[in-house]
Amino acid sequence: MTVPGGGLFIRGGIVAVALAAPFLLPAFMAQLTFLWVMIVFALTWDTLGGRMGYNSFGNIVFFGIGMYATTVVQIALYHDVAEYTAAAGVLTIEFTRAQYLTGLFVGLAVAPILAVAAAALLGSGILGLRGQYFAIATLGLGIAGGELAAGWSFVGGASGIQVPVYPGEIGDRRLLFYFLSAGLGFVTFAVLERLYAGRFGLAINAIRDDEDKAEAMGIPTTRYKTTAWCISAFFVSIAGGLVGHIIGFIDPREVAFAGATYGVWMVLMAILGGKGTLWGPVLGAVVFYVTKELFWTYLLGWQRVALGLLIVVVVLFFPLGILGWLRQRHPAMFGHRVEEARDGTAGT
Repeated sequence: MTVPGGGLFIRGGIVAVALAAPFLLPAFMAQLTFLWVMIVFALTWDTLGGRMGYNSFGNIVFFGIGMYATTVVQIALYHDVAEYTAAAGVLTIEFTRAQYLTGLFVGLAVAPILAVAAAALLGSGILGLRGQYFAIATLGLGIAGGELAAGWSFVGGASGIQVPVYPGEIGDRRLLFYFLSAGLGFVTFAVLERLYAGRFGLAINAIRDDEDKAEAMGIPTTRYKTTAWCISAFFVSIAGGLVGHIIGFIDPREVAFAGATYGVWMVLMAILGGKGTLWGPVLGAVVFYVTKELFWTYLLGWQRVALGLLIVVVVLFFPLGILGWLRQRHPAMFGHRVEEARDGTAGT
């Protein structure tokens, strides 16, 4: 399903707004940057949770892997990592602009390789589980990832790791990570749109509808499930590498493997917008993140309570998401023609 007006003109308008946003709203550049990250979160979670019906809390593992991999590789190109992390933030590396950018982009290239390898390895075993068993197993992966990172002194252990400082003006740094995050959002959307329109999309939808029948029809379900998880891992790991640099410090439990925040938000945003759709996760990410920022601004001290209530409201009143609710109430908006039957009753 696509949203109405999702043609070239609308897409061009979105690109134009994305390019102009940091210049028109410079005071909100940090929020705009994180909004793109949230869109990537929702889109990548929906590949398994919406399109394939496997509700995963394990994407946070690939997020954390990408965050650590990007930073460690960037440091390792020019300095001893163990010495740097042992200093617990006291040691500062002076990068030139060329060194910083080279290390950053090499790190962002290595991160998805490691994350995809982890997804392929874990998926071969865990994706044999179904339903609540799969969800619980992936939840355990996120917790285990945080504990392993907290106990590994090479990457800073429980003290975390300080991300290299950008060697330039803070405004240039903000623009760099805004456009990297926006570019990742657009590429993620475009790639998934292309995949969903082909055989891959049909196969994972068949798994969601009835996996046993899909296997009986000759679809290699394990291969498709693992591939879907690897695709999610690829994009969310790059998002992790960017977020680590945007925040400037990596804590193993509260940032890199933050299942209670980022891990849950991935699920919530896709459900809010309408899981199993292309534009639903995007819409859900925008609505959720804007609402969250308003809570943090105007309900300081009660923001987590308000966010918890929002989750309850979403589950109770929007089980099909915003797009699903609109399609039920206004089917004509989505290309479903509603006609009046001759006897006066409604028909389609």
